[in-house]
Amino acid sequence: MRRIISPSMLSADFGNLERDTKMIDRSAAEWVHIDVMDGVFVPNISFGFPVMKPIRKATNKVLDVHLMIVEPEKYVRRFVEAGADYVTFHYEATENIEKCITEIREAGAKVGISIKPKTNPEVLKDILQNVDMVLVMSVEPGFGGQSFMPDSLDKVRTLVAMREEQGLDFIIEIDGGISSQNAGEVFAAGAEALVAGSAVFGAADPEAEIVKMLEA
Repeated sequence: MRRIISPSMLSADFGNLERDTKMIDRSAAEWVHIDVMDGVFVPNISFGFPVMKPIRKATNKVLDVHLMIVEPEKYVRRFVEAGADYVTFHYEATENIEKCITEIREAGAKVGISIKPKTNPEVLKDILQNVDMVLVMSVEPGFGGQSFMPDSLDKVRTLVAMREEQGLDFIIEIDGGISSQNAGEVFAAGAEALVAGSAVFGAADPEAEIVKMLEA
């Protein structure tokens, strides 16, 4: 099973964004996670297209863009144009799931769909064949530094079973409260891509912390 770490730039030092992006570029992490929040779908605001451009310029790694915004179908294509390799939108944030999928796919990126902690993964049953990744939120979206919700592992296991049942190969990603302390358990449950913010950028040696997660 693949093991991917996707450090969240939400926890980076915004005064040294290029430095922190280049650090991730040197590291064993394969992806760079970018959280986009609108203050409506979640009670926080982060960054958008202008900030993505210097991040894209500073790294050749996969840009893993997570949209926590309402009506994502209006914006997904622009995020692809800004350099996103994956664009993930929330099941709960739109009534136009198929439009989001089509817009992302036609723009040339891979499609991700995310669910909040209270959403049952079974709601994705008829969508899974059309996506490349499912992102399970293991904290309430909107803020970094929250504690991991252990019951999110059951959602990961459910998605693994659904993937096998349908003969699919989408990636299962998890986001929230991830560190080297629980990475082994999360990988064992079936998640392949782990988003980590505070644990990476708050570590004395972020590159070593990434390796510890991969080897957990």
